[in-house]
Amino acid sequence: MNRRTTSVTSSLLGRRAAALKRHLPLAVEGDIRGVHQARVASRRLREAVPVLATDLKGAKAKKALAKIRRLTKSLGTVRELDVTLLLLDEMAAGERFPRPALEEVRGRVISQREKGRAVMLKRVANVRVDKLDRRLAAVSAALALSNGVGWRDTLASRLVKRAKALSVAMAEAGRMYAPEQLHAVRIAAKKLRYALELAADAGAKSASRPVRVVKRTQETLGRLHDLQVLERQVAGVQAKHDPRSLPTSGLDIMAHALEEECRHLHARYVSAIPQLQESLDAVRSAVVPELARRQPRPLKMGLKRRRAASRPVAAGQQR
Repeated sequence: MNRRTTSVTSSLLGRRAAALKRHLPLAVEGDIRGVHQARVASRRLREAVPVLATDLKGAKAKKALAKIRRLTKSLGTVRELDVTLLLLDEMAAGERFPRPALEEVRGRVISQREKGRAVMLKRVANVRVDKLDRRLAAVSAALALSNGVGWRDTLASRLVKRAKALSVAMAEAGRMYAPEQLHAVRIAAKKLRYALELAADAGAKSASRPVRVVKRTQETLGRLHDLQVLERQVAGVQAKHDPRSLPTSGLDIMAHALEEECRHLHARYVSAIPQLQESLDAVRSAVVPELARRQPRPLKMGLKRRRAASRPVAAGQQR
């Protein structure tokens, strides 16, 4: 049995499962960072489970993956509104924006967040996190008994697919400021990033630089998306605005500032396109070939475990 492969796949899954288990309780309590980290952990698991379980039989991995998808979705709305509140805090830190306008928008967001949190808690409860833990543990145990290496080919194919999807999304977005098309680029970049992180954790050194470049692109477009969400909140307040209770100028100032920063972030994305394209080329020319030829390394074993492994097995103790 190839114990080296066993150790790598089980460890890759175990680290991602542990991150979800660590952050999810904080998310349920309403912690903003906890919601974000739990959602990221769930997305990393969604990328890892179908890859690492390539050589496994049975439905354990598929059932776990279905629950992880539902969990990601349940955290989504609250996360988006959390970020909107943080952006409002940024705007309130200075003197540029009128307080009445900020508080009007904040009230609308808080109201939506409370409703979203109630939905989130209900959906998380339906996921049955304890059952998800058991299913992930079962997949990890199965990986510990598996000697398959097919997961490396699966990951390589996934990287090619993710890189192509990002390339297509970038071509469709072009260099014009088109929010929907840029959103598609952000999603494609996110998926490629998590696949590249899995490759890097598996020992593909050539994945390190593409991870950094794609991550920067994702963060730039993520900030752009967050500002666009806030723009829609401001527009929602403007649509229901009563001139007797709130001057329109404050909301207009906010809307103009948000649009200006969105344009600035778009320009930053456009300037990064050549570097991003280089990274896509590197995925195909370096990362994928490295995955094909690289053999997994054994995890480091402690002194006690090495001694135990080197001892002969006494009669009657064999299993």
